[in-house]
Amino acid sequence: MYNNRKKFWRVLWVVGVVSILGMLVSCVSPATKEKRLAPPKVNAELRLDDIKRYVAEDPSQAIHLIGSYEAIYGPASSGAGAPESWETLNALKTQAIDHLKASQKAAIQEKRWDDAASLSRSLSSLGISVENTGNEPDFILAYAKQQLTDGNDLGAFLSAVRAHSLQPLRFDDALIFLERAVAVKQRRTAAFFLAIVDQGNQASNPRAGEISEDLRTYAQGQDTATDMIKGVATVLVDRGIRIERGRGIPDWILGSAFFVDASGLLITNYHVISSEVDPTYEGYSRLYIRMGDASSPRIPAKVIGFDKAMDLALIKVDLKGDYVFSVVDRIIPQVGDTVYAIGSPIGLEKTVTSGIVSALGRRLLQIGDVIQIDAAINHGNSGGPVVDKEGRLVGIAFAGAEQYQGLNFAVPAERLAAALPAMMHDGKAERPWLGLTVSETASGAEIIYVAPFTPGAEQQIKEGSFIKRLNDETVDAPQGSLIPALQDVLFPTRPGELVSLETSDGNRYVLRSVPRPDVPLAEAAKRDSRERMTAPLFGLILAPSVGRSFSSSYLVKKVVRGSIADEAGLSEQDPVSIKGLRIHEDEGYALLQINVKKRRMGYLETSMQLPAALASPDTL
Repeated sequence: MYNNRKKFWRVLWVVGVVSILGMLVSCVSPATKEKRLAPPKVNAELRLDDIKRYVAEDPSQAIHLIGSYEAIYGPASSGAGAPESWETLNALKTQAIDHLKASQKAAIQEKRWDDAASLSRSLSSLGISVENTGNEPDFILAYAKQQLTDGNDLGAFLSAVRAHSLQPLRFDDALIFLERAVAVKQRRTAAFFLAIVDQGNQASNPRAGEISEDLRTYAQGQDTATDMIKGVATVLVDRGIRIERGRGIPDWILGSAFFVDASGLLITNYHVISSEVDPTYEGYSRLYIRMGDASSPRIPAKVIGFDKAMDLALIKVDLKGDYVFSVVDRIIPQVGDTVYAIGSPIGLEKTVTSGIVSALGRRLLQIGDVIQIDAAINHGNSGGPVVDKEGRLVGIAFAGAEQYQGLNFAVPAERLAAALPAMMHDGKAERPWLGLTVSETASGAEIIYVAPFTPGAEQQIKEGSFIKRLNDETVDAPQGSLIPALQDVLFPTRPGELVSLETSDGNRYVLRSVPRPDVPLAEAAKRDSRERMTAPLFGLILAPSVGRSFSSSYLVKKVVRGSIADEAGLSEQDPVSIKGLRIHEDEGYALLQINVKKRRMGYLETSMQLPAALASPDTL
């Protein structure tokens, strides 16, 4: 009797639950039912939805995502992938390009010439002719004239030189900048623009005779070392008191700087003023310059911008420079040329030392290369100018090896000129980043690593392929200079612009660059496996060892020539097991621990510990 009653109430409870559920379902609208019953979207549809979302608000990103979509599912033109998406994809690409053109048209109407030039570069990477978009040099020249009107002489001269490098300036345009350079007493800048208006002989350039004698005389003169010394300052960074052996000692950072604009703008090294802008520095920091000896007043200064990757910083003081160094010459010295370094070694202000260019193309910074000189450089010289016999700026002294005499370096002046616009406008100079590590070989620039979650990875650029063209430019450079030459093509562009890349496997990519991390490989190491990180850090390209019982065993697939792995004597087909990879980001290096059986040593197993700098110069 009890069991029957229990069964009855159980049945009644089930019937009640079913009835309630039925009532809830009946309350749902037909549209909601249909939505719930619709099959889930496949990955391709989700990607198309992402592209649609960006078409109007960020067309460059939409075009990049279209490239990523085609890398996965095949290009619409090939007939691969889902047929129903081809028409949609082509329509979205057309819409995105139309939005880019509309953005450029708006920039032109609003006289945002810098933005118009940026959009012109993006459209050019898509093969859109300049007749439809406007000519990039014209936009840059218009921007230079606008800067001149606004009283920004430095920005005007830099932009005019950039426009001239893309398309020679006309006589009237060059004359405008020549007259301003003479007016503000920048002799080397005046000489640069005089050379443009004087190009050719009188027969081919009859207007060259229109230059007044005063303009010509000033531009053809030469500044002396005594003149240039007036434009060099001592940099002092007061970092309070540090404790050593129980005693308080004043913590001062000493450097040099030089005026690049009469408004009070000076150039120095980033490492000299880093405590002013480094978010990880938590101590006291105050920046000053001094124009004379220790008895001279300290003048407060502030950081306007910096480029950490190139060890450059732009600072400003409320003082008009008595002498301004020109940054437009872009002189590339030759080995053996005489150079002079001006600065404040150990605080001895206005010191001039002489020497020669010892070597070119030293790869000591993350971007480009540097000049090796033997002019005496000591603590306090960092950030000072290095000039040639004609008084032209050759570079910025940035380092010396104190334990070795005559082994000193300078950042080339041409790279300062390329970095200055970003430092003036944006504070922290942001460089574009594609996520690639390359190696220079006899066959060209080989892509040996693509970092995860970067533009290169999103478009599935293949490791092992070679770069043939970058931004539709075939880059030819002497041996050892190919990677800096590729960087020089990429880095004048803005992050967020479209960049075209053609590789040896026949693919052409159009990628949207992103801001470059301060130390790209340190960021990559946080996201990638240790066996993949051996390629960009140590030049050791590994493949899984078939038949091994533990996952950390590999065979060396390739050793990059000149790399750390190459110097350590590793070779192809050597069995390797990884014991550990430690990233010391604060100290700036990585440490790889491996066991290796070297074929060259009869497969005798040895343990090795390989160090590598995180700040690799081989990245794009």
